[in-house]
Amino acid sequence: MTDFIVEIALVVAVAVYFVMAQGQSVGENLTFTMVGAGLMAVATYWTLHTARKGLEVIALRLHPGK
Repeated sequence: MTDFIVEIALVVAVAVYFVMAQGQSVGENLTFTMVGAGLMAVATYWTLHTARKGLEVIALRLHPGK
């Protein structure tokens, strides 16, 4: 359940960042660009990490002896 809440929070944070970034060119404000890139990297990592855990659970249920 915690993974889901963190995932939702990250998606909301990225959406807020995109709304704030409207009308700005990439690199126009280097700090803003770096924050956005970092936020998207964390969101991607978290999504892949959570998906991996979910796939492991499914695999264990399909092949319990392994």
